[in-house]
Amino acid sequence: MNEKLGFKPYPGTFNLLLDKENVERKKLLKGNKALKVCSDGFCTGLLFKVSVGKLACGVVIPTVENYPDEELEIVADVNLRQKLNLHDGDTVRVIVFL
Repeated sequence: MNEKLGFKPYPGTFNLLLDKENVERKKLLKGNKALKVCSDGFCTGLLFKVSVGKLACGVVIPTVENYPDEELEIVADVNLRQKLNLHDGDTVRVIVFL
């Protein structure tokens, strides 16, 4: 994943809960060109370059059965919650680069 994103991800992901409108946007992503992720010990998935604020990040969409549509996983080289001073319920803007 490091070579695909251009950074070494901070351990763990920052998970967002999507509203109905953004669940539909996430479904549209699955039809676009994405980087494929396959790592020992982890499920396969789709990877998209994104930004959160001014931070370069990645969105990982696991390709596993029954993965929740309303969940979005973000990886970054820092702890996003701490870096952006985020709390449960905060709104986060994610810009996807296709």
